[in-house]
Amino acid sequence: MPVQPIRLFGDPVLRTPADPVRDFDKELRTLVKDLGETMMAAPGVGLAAPQIGVGLRVFTYYVDDVLGHLVNPTLDLSDEEQDGDEGCLSFPGLTYPTVRALRVVAKGMNMYGEPVTVEGSDLLARCVQHETDHLDGILFIDRLDREQRKLALRAIREAEWAGQPAPEVKVSPHALHGRAL
Repeated sequence: MPVQPIRLFGDPVLRTPADPVRDFDKELRTLVKDLGETMMAAPGVGLAAPQIGVGLRVFTYYVDDVLGHLVNPTLDLSDEEQDGDEGCLSFPGLTYPTVRALRVVAKGMNMYGEPVTVEGSDLLARCVQHETDHLDGILFIDRLDREQRKLALRAIREAEWAGQPAPEVKVSPHALHGRAL
């Protein structure tokens, strides 16, 4: 499977809520494999479909030597919080302290349409929340406090990757054109 270009901050696909997956077909399995290979090549601990320009509710993760994915996730978050540095492949080289729930129970499906539950804390919980945010058009900088967000936006403006044109979007040869019904 080919490694895909990762969309950077400023690309509208990152702010667009993704559609639920309805067809658990070969095209979805190819997408999950592309996400995994792209994430590992980056390298990263998570990657959501919108980050490679696909508006579907799918993400992959690689935490504690476990490679996994989740389709159409719903989250149950703990009241207890964690605060730690967080970054994003769509914001190369930038990390900021971000508050997240300490524990998560994520329910969804695998690429074959079978029910899956992912439970975790610390880094896994942070990753699942971060990637699910991507599926909702929310970026980690949206969760920063006012002062950190101001610093982040300044760093983004000064980053060498800022203002680059969005990658060319290729039209899918499949009937659904890479999107759910």
